[in-house]
Formats: sequence, structure tokens, C-alpha cells
Amino acid sequence: MATAPVTTPAAAGLSRGELLRKIVHMGVGLIAFLLHFLGPLWSAVCAASALGFNLFLLPRIGGRRLWREAELAAGSSLGIVLYPLAVLLLILVFYRRLEIAAAAWGILAFGDGMASVAGMQLGRTKLPWNPRKSWAGTLAYVIFGTFAAMALLLWTPRDHAYAWGFALAVCFATTLLAAAMESLPQGLDDNIGVPLVSGLFLLGLVLTEGHWGPFLTQEGLALRLLIAAAVNSGLAGAAYVARTVNRSGVVAGFLVGFFIYAFLDWRGYLLLFAFFVIGSACTKLGYRKKEAAKLAQENKGRRGARHALANAGVATACAAFAALTSHPVLFALAFAGAFATAAADTSSSEIGQLIGRRTYLATSFRPVPRGTEGAVSLEGTLAGVLAAAVIANLGAVLGLYPWKGVLPIVLAAFIGTTFESVVGAALERRRLLDNEALNFLNTLVGALIAAVFAPWVR
Repeated sequence: MATAPVTTPAAAGLSRGELLRKIVHMGVGLIAFLLHFLGPLWSAVCAASALGFNLFLLPRIGGRRLWREAELAAGSSLGIVLYPLAVLLLILVFYRRLEIAAAAWGILAFGDGMASVAGMQLGRTKLPWNPRKSWAGTLAYVIFGTFAAMALLLWTPRDHAYAWGFALAVCFATTLLAAAMESLPQGLDDNIGVPLVSGLFLLGLVLTEGHWGPFLTQEGLALRLLIAAAVNSGLAGAAYVARTVNRSGVVAGFLVGFFIYAFLDWRGYLLLFAFFVIGSACTKLGYRKKEAAKLAQENKGRRGARHALANAGVATACAAFAALTSHPVLFALAFAGAFATAAADTSSSEIGQLIGRRTYLATSFRPVPRGTEGAVSLEGTLAGVLAAAVIANLGAVLGLYPWKGVLPIVLAAFIGTTFESVVGAALERRRLLDNEALNFLNTLVGALIAAVFAPWVR
């Protein structure tokens, strides 16, 4: 599996060398169709062998011809290792549902590959939020990634047949998410994170098979949707007047709130509301003091769409899966785990910056000034645990999950915020990930950790 990192630079034409890299990148993706015959064990063995080959042998037998000039100057190519590593991780994580690994691999190979080709040849109109990416490349990503993923989702299973319409719908939704993540201006190579997140999302969507009909025809759904629209319109407007969100935050907040209310009714919505109140209160608390110390949130603490989606995107997906799958407790735990982590992260950061006496770097425990990326304090940590406990207990009171789920959710939130501090110290300080990307990752970690406890909580 030999390929280089796939990015879409400014459209200056597709060079012969770049075209060769894309052909190899997509050609390797055809191997995904062999997962149907290989099964989990031999698929993992082949991926591990390809990783070793790319790492140790390929550069010695002519593989450097696929490297870009910057990689030749550096003496190494990260993408040549990350591609087979991503495939290996997909197979290991989704070994029980190899069609998920294969479909995510298809998006990586054909969506990403064709995005680069189209972007370099046709990408004159750039994305407003990332001038290194184009609308043409993004459209190619969605089209080719969707059909590659659908073909692999239909082909790979040995004992299950998906309806082609369902396969098309879930693969389109997954590829759209992957394209959105690819379009973000991050400094970190996305050959690992995007396939894994896409695979998790696709797995959740696949589990909804057969549940859409009963959900859409349930009694009272229309009224619930009307209430969701009315409640969220009012609260979004109030939040804008109170200067806690900006205009993009109003739109994103409305959509998040609407879908959570639609899928989990008022009980799930109260957890979202509790997170919003906790986060807004902690941000506004001592704002002038934090602003004077240059530690306050920008834009007077008003949150935008990226912040809303980064903190609530994972929870919104979990709300949908809780309502549309046969695993309501598992996804309810993940839902609460995501919000508990988001609340803990915001509280620990804001309170730590306000009253933290001693702050330490999470990776080395070296004393650092307040506001340093990846810094933690005792006061902030305790505030985060308290915020997570509020969310976790509220979910149990509302009956979203048994009381045995409270402690796992608080633990998941603590692990998620610790993860965020460690990764923030290691990557955000080097400008490889921004704050919104870290917020998304820590809520995902919190949701996954909480979900692990589902068998014990039931």
C-alpha cells in the first residue's frame, strides 16, 4: 500500500508525478474488495505486512519516486506509512463488520484520491473556510467516495445483504461527513482520523437498518417536531440576544437542538440545555478578569457554529442512534458521555483560568502559566468533575439510563478531558489541531468510553 498524503493545493494543473501518486492511491483501494474473501484475520495480516513493506522496503526499491519534493528533502514520507496504518486500524476496530472497514477504506482511497485530481484540474473556486481546498475537489470527494463505499458495503458481507437504497443513503451521509472533516484547515495529516471517525459514524448508521419506518410512523412524532422547532427557535433567539452565540451559532444551535429533541424528546433536550447553561455560565463568570489577563474566549464569549458542532455533534449523532437502533442504553450513555465531557472541558478550562492557583502541563507536569495549551489545575479539574456529575445525574433522573451509568459517565468525562489536555499540549501548541478539533475529539472519546460500560449498566 504505497501512497503519499492526499491534499488539494491551489489549482495549478495535475503534474505527471502527482497523477501517478493518485493512481497508486486509488489502485491500492481496489484491494478492499478482497476483504470479502480474506476475513478479519488474514485482512489484518495483509494490512500489517503492507505497513511493514511501506515502512522498511518500499523506499529502498524505488518507492521514493512517489514522494513529493518536500518529502524528498525531509528524507521521509508520512503518508506512505499512514495509509496502510489506517487500513490496519479499520480492520482491527471493525473486525466483526468488515464491510464497515471496507467502505471507510473506499472513501479514503477513491473519495480522497479523486478530490485531489478534480481539485488540481478544476478547483478554481476555493472553499471560504479553507483556500487550500476547492468546491470541485469536495464534490468529487462526495461523489466518488459515496459510490465506492456503497459498492464495498454491498459486496463485502458474507452473511448479510443490504438494500441498495439504504446502502446509498448511509454511504452518502458518511462521505459527506468525511468530506466536511477533510475540508477543515488542520495541520495534522487526516489519513487516520477521518477514516476512523467515518467508520464509527457508518457503523451507527448501519445499525439503524429496519428502524426508520417504526420511528417515522410513531404516534406523536409530528407534534414533537413542531415543539422542537418552536422551543429551539425561542431559545436560539434568546441566546443571541444574551450574546452567548453569534449568528452562525444560532443556526447550528437550532439544528442540534431540533434533532436532539426530535430523537430523544424533552429528556435528551434537557441534557443539551444543562450543558449550554453550564458552559455559558462558566464562560461569562469573571469574564472581565479573564479578558484583562488575555485568557477569555474571543468575541466576548459568543459561540459560533464550529463551536456548537464540535461540542454537540457527537452527542447529536448518539441521540439519533439511541432512537433508531436496538441499543438505546448504549447510545444514551454515549450521548450523556459526550455532553458530560464537553461540560467538564468547558468548566475546567474557564474555572481553571479564573481561579486556578497552580497550573501544570498535562504531558510533563511542569508548572506553566494559566491559559497555556494543555495546562491543568486542581481547581479546574474539580470544576470539570462537578459539571460532568451534574450531567450524568440529570440523565439518570430523566431515565435515559440506569443509575449505574452515572459513575461511568463521570469517569468517561474525566478521561476525555485528560485526553484533550494531553493532545492539546502535544499538538495544538504546534498548531496541528485547533480548539474545535480537540473539542470534537474529546467528546468522541468521552462517548466511546461511556459506551464501553453499557453491558455493565444494563
